[in-house]
Amino acid sequence: MDDRQFRNAMGKFATGVNVIATEVDGEVHGMTANAFMSVSLDPKLIVISIGDKANMLERIRQSGKFSVNVLSCEQQEESMRFAGQKQFEDKFEFDQLGETPVVKNALCQLSCEVYNEHVEGDHVLFIGKVNELVLEEGDPLIFNCGKYRRLEALEEVLSK
Repeated sequence: MDDRQFRNAMGKFATGVNVIATEVDGEVHGMTANAFMSVSLDPKLIVISIGDKANMLERIRQSGKFSVNVLSCEQQEESMRFAGQKQFEDKFEFDQLGETPVVKNALCQLSCEVYNEHVEGDHVLFIGKVNELVLEEGDPLIFNCGKYRRLEALEEVLSK
């Protein structure tokens, strides 16, 4: 299989859309990501995956902390901004959760410290210990097969 075929196969898995943020020397940096999952309840751990060529990699290593911001279906613009898909004139204003920058109005804001890291292939997996979180109501922004999508409730079908 070639790289494109593998990417297309992985794109069949619908994911939420997140913005990862960190602060280095007073400057906040963000990137859109969908490689995120929970790992443990005790301690409360999550994992994010960052490409080995991404600028965010060294920034997280420098700061030792990051946030994961689960975007709502109304925040496609924020996703596009931090994925470099769309340019904006204005500077993005982050909120703070503890000592970590977060995206305002995200469905979930997780403030994490780096707990561990693992190099796997062309990515680095950061295990984050969740120190604080904020939850909001709403529906998540979804990404599937290269497109942004919304959730839709399905009627339960009872088989006879």
